[in-house]
Amino acid sequence: MKGRLEELIHIFEDVANNPKRMVAEYKKEVGKEVIGVMPVYAPEEIIHAAGCLPIGLWGGKKEVSKARAYLPPFACSIMQTVMELQIGGTYDILDAVLFSVPCDTLKCLSQKWKGKSPVIVFTHPQNRVIEGANAYLVKEYQSVKEKLEGILGRTISMEAIEESVKIYNENRRIMREFVEVAAQYPQIIDPIVRHNVMKSRWFLRKEKHTEYVKELIAELKKETIVPWDGKKVILTGIMTEPVELLQIFKDEKLAIVADDLAHESRQFRGDVPEEGGDVLYRMAKWWQNLEGCSLATDTNKGRGQMLMDMCKDTKADAVIVCMMKFCDPEEFDYPVYYREFTESGIKNITVEVDLEVSSFEQIRTRIQTFKDIL
Repeated sequence: MKGRLEELIHIFEDVANNPKRMVAEYKKEVGKEVIGVMPVYAPEEIIHAAGCLPIGLWGGKKEVSKARAYLPPFACSIMQTVMELQIGGTYDILDAVLFSVPCDTLKCLSQKWKGKSPVIVFTHPQNRVIEGANAYLVKEYQSVKEKLEGILGRTISMEAIEESVKIYNENRRIMREFVEVAAQYPQIIDPIVRHNVMKSRWFLRKEKHTEYVKELIAELKKETIVPWDGKKVILTGIMTEPVELLQIFKDEKLAIVADDLAHESRQFRGDVPEEGGDVLYRMAKWWQNLEGCSLATDTNKGRGQMLMDMCKDTKADAVIVCMMKFCDPEEFDYPVYYREFTESGIKNITVEVDLEVSSFEQIRTRIQTFKDIL
């Protein structure tokens, strides 16, 4: 690898591993507010248009104790660790927190927020096929805009939101390009590096992130493509953390050539339409057009076919299901696409994802065994 490529990889690693510092630096350098964004989807463009930094709140590796008083033991570890962090004051640096509530635990957490930051809650309609869903979501986005304006004490113009949509769409497009290019260089973009590029997207203004990713792609294309002597896999699920899980994939020479993760590629799978109504309506259409996500109701259950097509397009050897422990929407989807995998001969394995886990040897043994039969 050449020097600048190594520098860029280090930048993404540094940003991904230091969100608190990124918040502090933004406030110091720009002097604007930072808004926390809870999983899974949110109209970040409205936050961006206000000049604020949207920052993802996806929990982390944290021992949970105080959160047990507010959440049931069967709440997923993302919510458990978010609750623990907010009780400890980690999120008090934020100027507001934006909640979507696609699952019961998020609804619960939005009502039990213990941090000092004001909370804005909105709801994505789940009957997404009707036009009324778009009209409803436009009103929800208008409410988010008005509440954020009240907190910030300034107006967010529709023109500014329009410009932010263009910036976000450019980032989405460049991230899709990165996924394709990175798959050609698994010796360089290993599972941890790939994850850092994706994760850093949550902690940078999108125009800055786009700039870094464009440069990374350009530097990668200067490298020679060499044959990969490991296996190629696709990940599906909510997220792949802690990093020890990714380290197992790296150690076992499993190249991630594509993913269907809510924390990663689901965020930029499609763009906000550039035509067809005002900007908030087109942002609502993004939600209506979203496919293959367990948190966006799909009565046709097209996720399995989407993953099988992904395997064909990338020539992947298998699908690894990263099943977030206690995530009901993901668990409800699994039997449907597992049956489709079985009928189509798609090799797959399920690993449990839990941010609170401390031992990974059982997962390592299962992955090693699975790799041996590929």
